[in-house]
Amino acid sequence: MAGGKETPRQKMIGMMYLVLTALLALQVSNTVLEKFIFINRSLESTVAESNSGNSQVVARIQKQVDEQGNRKADVAVLDKAREVRERTQKVIAELNELKTQIVEGTGGVDEDGVSPKNISDEEYLANLMINKGKGEELKSMLNDYAAFLQQKAGVKVDPIAYSGSEHPIFANNPNQNNKSFAELNFAQTPLVAGLATITQFETEVLMREQVVLDELARSVGAQDVKFDKIVPMVRPEAKVVAAGTKYVADMFIAASSSSINPDMFVNGKKVPVADGFGKVEFPATASNYDAEGLSKQTYKAEIKVTLPGGKDTTYTNNIEYFVAKPVIQVQSASVQALYLQCGNELNVQVPALGNNYQPNFTAEGATAIEGNKRGVVVVVPNSKNVKLNVSSGGTFIGSENFSVRLVPKPEIIPTDGGRELDQKTGIKASQLGRLVMRADADASFKEFLPNDANFRVTGYTVYLARGNRPVEQQKVSGPEVNLRQWAAKAKGGDRIVIEVNDVKRMNFKKEVLDVPMGTKTFTIPIND
Repeated sequence: MAGGKETPRQKMIGMMYLVLTALLALQVSNTVLEKFIFINRSLESTVAESNSGNSQVVARIQKQVDEQGNRKADVAVLDKAREVRERTQKVIAELNELKTQIVEGTGGVDEDGVSPKNISDEEYLANLMINKGKGEELKSMLNDYAAFLQQKAGVKVDPIAYSGSEHPIFANNPNQNNKSFAELNFAQTPLVAGLATITQFETEVLMREQVVLDELARSVGAQDVKFDKIVPMVRPEAKVVAAGTKYVADMFIAASSSSINPDMFVNGKKVPVADGFGKVEFPATASNYDAEGLSKQTYKAEIKVTLPGGKDTTYTNNIEYFVAKPVIQVQSASVQALYLQCGNELNVQVPALGNNYQPNFTAEGATAIEGNKRGVVVVVPNSKNVKLNVSSGGTFIGSENFSVRLVPKPEIIPTDGGRELDQKTGIKASQLGRLVMRADADASFKEFLPNDANFRVTGYTVYLARGNRPVEQQKVSGPEVNLRQWAAKAKGGDRIVIEVNDVKRMNFKKEVLDVPMGTKTFTIPIND
C-alpha cells in the first residue's frame, strides 16, 4: 500500500515539486528556488487539511462505537485509532521541529516573518542531515512509523523513506542507487527545497494514516451503508427532441451514502467516483448502423460496496444505448474539388458531437495540416484523388473523398509597367522602353485561394525582328527589361517578339513551384 488516495490538488503540487526538484540539477536562478516557497506552503496547507480530515475519521469511529453500545471489540478498535492519531501527531511535530531548526540554523526568517532568509543555503542542511546523521535518524523515524501503522491495522504499509538502492524510481539508476537516504534527499539541496522535502514526508505520513484509519473504521461499521444523500434523477429517452414531438422521461429517487466509498466499473474498467456518484465517460463507437443511422450498444455497469460486517457486494446492470452515425459537414469555397499542391482550407464539422468534437485529420493522397480553429484543416493534394479521414478524440468518425483539379494557368500579358501593350496596333519606336511581362491568375482561382495565386514570369527572350531575322535579342530573368537602347535601331515595320518559357507560382507556404506553360509567344508591331 503506497498511501491514501491523492486529491487532484495533491497530485498537482506533487508534480510541481518533482519538476522543480529536477530543475535544481540545472543550477537555475533564485526564481526557481522561490517557487519552492510556494510549493512548501501549498504542501503545508495540504498537511493541515489531511490532519483535520483524519481527526474527523477518529471522531466518526467514536460516534459509531457509542451508537453500537460500546462493545468491547469496537472499543478496542477505537483505542487503536487513538494510538495511531497520537503517534501521527508526534511524528508531524518532530518534522515541524526539524524544519524550524533548519530555518533558524540558516539565519531565521526575513521581514515578513514567514519566508526563510537564506533560501539558497546548502551547507547547513547537508552538514546537519548528512554529516551529523540527522537524515538517517529521520529515515528510521519515518519507517518505524510505517511499521507501527502496519502492526495496528494488519494491512501492508509501504516504507516512507528510501535510500537510493531501495527507491522504486532510483534503484536502477547508477547515478543515484549508491546514495544513502540523506544524500538522496539533502545533498546539494538548497534550504527551501529541503523544507519542501520534509513537508512532502508529512503528506506521506498523513496519507498512510488515512488508509489505516479508514480500515479501522470499516471494522466497527463506521462506513455502513446509510443513504444520507437523496437526489431526484430524470432519465430521458432522448436529450434532443424535435419540435412537435413528445419529451419522454422516467423520474426516480437516487440515494448515496457519504460514509462509504464504492468502487464503480464500466465493462470492468474502474471509473472515478465523487460523492457516491460515478462518472461514466467513454467514446461512443460503432461499426454497423441500421437504415436510420443508429447502432444499438450495451455496456456492463458494476458497483461494489462493503456492507456492514465487512461483506463485499456487487450490483450489476446491463445498460443499453444507441450510437447515431455522425454526419460530416465540410464547408469550403471549392468543396467539390481541391487544387493540386495548394493549401485548400476546409471547415470540417460534425454537429452531432457538439462541444465533444475534438477533431484530428489524416489524408490519403494529400498532406493534412491542422488549422488555427477547431475543425479547420488545410489539405495539400499531391495526387488526383484525396481521401480525408476525420476522427474525434481518437475515435474514427468517417471519411470524405475529393477530386483534385490542376491549378489554372495564368494569363501572360505584356505591359509597359502599367497599361497592356496592344498586339494589333503596336507602338512607335520612340516608345520603346520598359517591358513588364505580367502573369495574372484565373479570377475564380484567385478568389478561392488567394495565397496560392501568386504567379510571376521568371524567364523569357525578347527580340527586335525585321523581316525574317532578329536584329537584337536579349534573355531576361524576371518579369522586367528595359528596351530603350533599341529605340534608335527600330524602324517602322519591325516587331518586338517575346517568347515566354519560364513561369513560377509561390504557394501558401511561400514555396516556389514551376508552372508548366510551354512557350508562349507575343508580337508587338513597331509603327512609323
